Amino acid sequence: MTFAQSIVGYTRTLRGTWEGRHFAGQLLRSGTSVAANYRAVRRARARREFIAKLGIVIEECDEALFWLELLGKVGAPGDDHRRSLEAEANLLTGLFVVTRLRARGVWRDNPRPPSPQPPHPHTS
Repeated sequence: MTFAQSIVGYTRTLRGTWEGRHFAGQLLRSGTSVAANYRAVRRARARREFIAKLGIVIEECDEALFWLELLGKVGAPGDDHRRSLEAEANLLTGLFVVTRLRARGVWRDNPRPPSPQPPHPHTS
């Protein structure tokens, strides 16, 4: 829940312009959804449900990361705070991906991570 709380605090600094309000709303929705959906993951009744719900968490975390990266590219205020959130979103995404792989039985204490993903189309 700390990530969601930090997102709330950061988005409060973005509301001075129309663009800032738009970015803040998008980031607020995706960033707080990480915590809400992770809570649902922890309440999963079966492994398949756990894996499916974890996929939603990964998507929301990746979307929050997208908005944080975009805010960095457009020169939004609070760069240090944004970079810290970006690093945390990257870490959380990686942790959730590995957790899902292990739950699927794909990554069984393999010391090498899975093959790298192709670059996201929204990061160029």
